[in-house]
Amino acid sequence: MIGIDSWRGFAPGRWQHDIDVRDFIQKNYVPYTGDSNFLTPLSENNQALWLQCSALREAERLNGGVLKIDTSRPAAIDSHPPAYIDRERELIVGLQTDEPLKRAVNLYGGLRNARQACEAYGCQLDADLDEFFRRHRRTHNDGVFAVYTDEMRQARRAGIITGLPDAYGRGRIIGDYRRVALYGTDRLIRQKERERETMPRAMSPERLRHREELYDCITALTQLQQLGESYGCDLSRPAATAHEAVQWLYMAYLAAVRQQNGAAMSLGRNSAFLDIYIERDMAEGRLDEAGAQELIDQLVMKLRLVRQLRTPEYNELFAGDPNWITESLGGTGIDGRTLVTRTTFRLLHSLENLGAAPEPNLTILWSRHLPPAFMDYCARLSIRTCALQYENDDLMREYYGDDYAIACCVSPMRLGREMQFFGARCNLAKLLLYAINGGRDELSGQQIGPEMTVYPGHTLDYDEVMRRFALQLDWLADLYLNTMNLIHYMHDRYSYESLQMALHDPEPYRWMAFGIAGLSVLLDSLSAIRYARVSAIRDERGLVTGYHTEGDFPTFGNDDDRVDLLAGEVLSMFLERLRQHPAYRHAQPSLSVLTISSNVVYGKKTGSTPDGREKGTPLAPGANPLHGRERHGAMAAMNSVSKIPYRYARDGISYTFSIVPSALGHTEEEQVKNLTALLHGYFAQEGQHINVNVVHLETLKEAMEHPEKYPDLTIRISGYAVHFTRLSREHQEEIIMRTFYQSR
Repeated sequence: MIGIDSWRGFAPGRWQHDIDVRDFIQKNYVPYTGDSNFLTPLSENNQALWLQCSALREAERLNGGVLKIDTSRPAAIDSHPPAYIDRERELIVGLQTDEPLKRAVNLYGGLRNARQACEAYGCQLDADLDEFFRRHRRTHNDGVFAVYTDEMRQARRAGIITGLPDAYGRGRIIGDYRRVALYGTDRLIRQKERERETMPRAMSPERLRHREELYDCITALTQLQQLGESYGCDLSRPAATAHEAVQWLYMAYLAAVRQQNGAAMSLGRNSAFLDIYIERDMAEGRLDEAGAQELIDQLVMKLRLVRQLRTPEYNELFAGDPNWITESLGGTGIDGRTLVTRTTFRLLHSLENLGAAPEPNLTILWSRHLPPAFMDYCARLSIRTCALQYENDDLMREYYGDDYAIACCVSPMRLGREMQFFGARCNLAKLLLYAINGGRDELSGQQIGPEMTVYPGHTLDYDEVMRRFALQLDWLADLYLNTMNLIHYMHDRYSYESLQMALHDPEPYRWMAFGIAGLSVLLDSLSAIRYARVSAIRDERGLVTGYHTEGDFPTFGNDDDRVDLLAGEVLSMFLERLRQHPAYRHAQPSLSVLTISSNVVYGKKTGSTPDGREKGTPLAPGANPLHGRERHGAMAAMNSVSKIPYRYARDGISYTFSIVPSALGHTEEEQVKNLTALLHGYFAQEGQHINVNVVHLETLKEAMEHPEKYPDLTIRISGYAVHFTRLSREHQEEIIMRTFYQSR
């Protein structure tokens, strides 16, 4: 009973003997069904601390987006000594480097990338480090490009597959950071040692790799413990107070973001867990409501200061400098009890105490069983801040139970029991053009896909186009999956997430996530070919580079089954083909309809399409209809998106919904009521995800011209939020092109 003092007053259960955080939560949490009236304002101490943080953030902005870079040492769990913002005011301690907002170089992900990132901000990577890694230490990025085939390189360069984690950390692995607070590192280390000792004796290649990874996990937990010691925290034992529970959890997360520059470093699902400690401390008289909010606000402050050093190429794909520190809130337990607690409210209240911000990426797990007061509070915050996204807990709970969390933007997985091999996305709108042009790229003219004749006729026939598309899809699924196998083999070998994986069960279930861009453009193009008359226009090379369309055709986003139901057909075709190929480490393929902000980059690399979209213009973000194509209002568009079958896209279906405030009502109470009704209706039809922006278009236009007036203007763009003024002009213009509904 290692936690006999730390676990005082907790209801006993299986969690005491096995590592089982869910069992601990279910036995001990107190659901909260009340309103937000108990919340307290920002404390004087935190107000002073946040002013210092805000000054640092403003200095960072004025310095071109990066304040400082440590070019002298590779980032690691134990790479930097303790540092503080204001030691006297900090209750929750720990920074990534030896100064706030100083960025470290992650060399294990890629030497070339680290070098380019330094140079982009006027720095030079330390010459000795550069030489050592160049001569003696292969990195993930080097390993990938050492074994890429010419076909993979060509597909990547052409933009048929883009955003692969070959040049950055893959992310989307959620360490169950709660385990450090509940059990302490000593217990976790012993568990990993037992796993190693009980492995079969036969040394197959897989078992050898597993043994080495377990060794690395034990090393990472030891380094985490030492990191805690450097800040005066004894992480070897379980947390004994709410203060320690928050600190231990954050310290584990800090170790993860020190070690990995992942594309998405999600936090997990922590509010019910932390609330158990807070409730106990309040009952014992050691904490009051103001003190509880002070702890949560400081945790959020620290999360808002997380920074990674990335290349301009990365920033073009994933605009706004995001980290996707996704925290999942709410939902309903399998037993029917709400998982909303007072601390769920406290985390959301940080948006009022500290102001709107993209991080942490607060995600509401929406259920028809949520307390009405909580629903109203979330809707009110969406209207005031545009900082929340919503996901369908009633839909996902059937697949993942009640202790899952969202990785990155829309991707659910059971905490500590599942992980994901992330794989960016392919461009299905462009693949349709390959089908028409016999596998040749419509821009470069190169033969990229399987060689076929260029479409021979003048008028495109739907059945023939689909036959050719299916053949190109066969090729793409095979190439995409093998490229992913290669990338993740190299990432495991050269940049393994040992701290995050140390906070997982033995041999977790593995997903391999494949993403789709350009879905609505593909659907509209197929609809045009099927219901209108689309004629091919050829250039001097004989390639089809333009289209002439006669007649009307239904477009995605208008609640028309003729086009909407094509989405399920395409997704099932793709998923079926992916499943025909063996995935690395026996991973199960899954699909997402998600572009992040790379719909702009994808559009640049895609020629004109049969739906009338012009060459080089942006694709729609995620599962959205193409800009301006929704002619029947918000509800019709939501109905179209909700028809995309989740069973074919279990990695998530990202939908960004923007509406002007007056369209929801004349008063805030009306707006709250109507937004809640819209969310209920969308999720009742099995929509999986929705970003909510309630904002005047004129506000965004003014922020483009006067960014200094809107430093904290937050807007959701595709599964995550950004400070609007940190986006490039090109990305800002693309957001303004999107449909902002004037009515419901």
